[in-house]
Amino acid sequence: MTVSLLVAASNNNVIGKNNQLLWTLPNDMKYFKNVTWAMPVIMGRKTFESLHNKALHGRINIILTSHKELSNAHGSYQLASTIKEAIKQAEATDCKEVFVIGCGEIFEQCMPIADKIYVTRVDANFEGDTYFPKINPSEWSLASSNPFPADEKHKYAYDFQIWTRNNRP
Repeated sequence: MTVSLLVAASNNNVIGKNNQLLWTLPNDMKYFKNVTWAMPVIMGRKTFESLHNKALHGRINIILTSHKELSNAHGSYQLASTIKEAIKQAEATDCKEVFVIGCGEIFEQCMPIADKIYVTRVDANFEGDTYFPKINPSEWSLASSNPFPADEKHKYAYDFQIWTRNNRP
């Protein structure tokens, strides 16, 4: 199974502050939905809370947490206490790809096992408290880039990028 990270990050790798996104990009939301639809997504408890404790419709939600249950949670989801357990649950779905969708700490932990990174690169710098790990060009290659300018619905220019891991030793 392909392990993919999916993130929207600023030029300085900020992905959020106070458990919130710092920008609104409607096309990125559509992209996220289309890429992850019907696939397993792994997220941390804080990311789940940022979704108002609602599982993402049309996806297999796996929440990485040390808690045995979540209060005020809505929708269908599974809990996992380790990344290894979450990946195993995703493999059980028979899907070919699993998407890790946050938070910063989980991205950091999953970077060594990831095969692919989907980045919506927001063309701005922000102050935040959550960051995406730096993509090391000796380990990763930019496979595709699809930039868009700012417009009336998108305050910032952005670029849909897909990175693939270079050959593992």
